[in-house]
Amino acid sequence: MATAATQELNEIVVLRNQNRMIHAVVRMNTDGLSHTDSLIRPQPAGNSMNWIVGHLLCVYNNVLQGAFGQAPLMPNQSLKCYDRGTATVSESDAQDFSALLAAWDEATNRFDAGLSTLTPDRLDEKAPFSPSNNPEETVRSVMGVVMFHQAYHAGQTAILRRIAGKPGALK
Repeated sequence: MATAATQELNEIVVLRNQNRMIHAVVRMNTDGLSHTDSLIRPQPAGNSMNWIVGHLLCVYNNVLQGAFGQAPLMPNQSLKCYDRGTATVSESDAQDFSALLAAWDEATNRFDAGLSTLTPDRLDEKAPFSPSNNPEETVRSVMGVVMFHQAYHAGQTAILRRIAGKPGALK
């Protein structure tokens, strides 16, 4: 039977694998899309690919700072239009899509590096922030919420790819 420490280290392996899969799905679904394609929105309502990728990046940027003590990937102000609760980004406020994707690659790598530093004790610590305003939030529960969030939005990129007129990317 595995020890608790081994099980918690296995949790980290799972989180890192999820991070890599989410990254791959987003990159497959954004492959070949132009900046103009990234601004197409589903009708009658919904967010564009540009907003989704910017939002995923915004979340990782916040976690990199809050949970891992890393410097921000991009200035928080430049990602403000992608933060939780914002409406879809306007063409004038949208970051260049290729720059967002390059930052997404870096954020994913830095998030993976942060995950690799987690220990069983750190997972049990009180989280420095709580997306759900849970006063009992731990680093472990935050990581679970973040991974669910990122996977949820990564799935939306498949639909947005088709709305942009591109064939499905996942075979």
